[in-house]
Amino acid sequence: MENELDWGNLSFGYLPTDYNVRCHYRDGKWGEIEVSSSDTINIHIAATALHYGQEAFEGLKAFRGKDGKIRIFRLEENARRIRSSAIGIKMAPVPEELFREMTIKAVQLNERFVPPYGSGASLYIRPLEIGMTARVGVKPADEYLFLILVTPVGPYFKEGFRPTKICIMREFDRVAPRGTGRWKVGGNYAASLEAGERAHELGYSSVLYLDPREKKYLDECGPANFFAIKGNSYITPASDSILPSITNMSLQQLARDMGLTVEARHITVDELAGVDEAAACGTAAVASPVSEIDDLDTGEKYVVSKDGEPGPVTTALYNNLRAIQYGEVPDIHGWCTVLE
Repeated sequence: MENELDWGNLSFGYLPTDYNVRCHYRDGKWGEIEVSSSDTINIHIAATALHYGQEAFEGLKAFRGKDGKIRIFRLEENARRIRSSAIGIKMAPVPEELFREMTIKAVQLNERFVPPYGSGASLYIRPLEIGMTARVGVKPADEYLFLILVTPVGPYFKEGFRPTKICIMREFDRVAPRGTGRWKVGGNYAASLEAGERAHELGYSSVLYLDPREKKYLDECGPANFFAIKGNSYITPASDSILPSITNMSLQQLARDMGLTVEARHITVDELAGVDEAAACGTAAVASPVSEIDDLDTGEKYVVSKDGEPGPVTTALYNNLRAIQYGEVPDIHGWCTVLE
């Protein structure tokens, strides 16, 4: 396999692997774990997943460590978050132990697709729950399918850890106030596609959304959380419509370990003028540094990186988290599930 795949040049896309694992919820209980080599599923044309958006997913990664062992990063937090998403849209929540067992099984069955240490690549893990019952009326399903697929993905920063420009557009809202933004459901991402594509056409990597109520406070950065470094503080937006990012949670702890103060609070747009560093954070990139934030409505430009380089704190946070994922430093917080 190592001779067949160019690990360092893999995209963040879907590459077929050997197996996926599945489990059905029927008659009020979860069934046995099934292993499948098929990359398709049978679904009724009237399934609630297709008509009423009963679908939630997760994203996490497995890494081949310096010691040759495989580490799955923060499995338990992903298990908790998909339960929250399921409850939020009235699906049967997957038991945390079932999530854990299926995740480990999916990785072990596809071990040959876990990229080698030093390649910068990783095995992306995608848990997915969907409503399977045929409904014409708006009502939760009685049956659900939970499955986990995996696929190897290449390094996010193929041309180096470099800052990019992002933009603010008031024309678009990411989610509705107190809507589904706090849950990881596909509809949130569909709602961001038009704004995201428009930003890309204008030369920006993503959209920094503002709160949908007042258009005054920072919300999320495309499909990722946003954070900034201001003095000795790590600041990140607080809102009841922001997805609780596991990467952001991890970076906040690492910031505390570095002696920074962590502030999860409302951040006004004009406060961007005083930040020292900024980044979008999520599973795919860990931390994607920002060089400039352009407000397309007011014409204001907030230059974050005057020399075009990522800031020292963002760089340290990125390197520290990656070192934990690859087993290069002690995992003092117990974030990694190590497969023997």
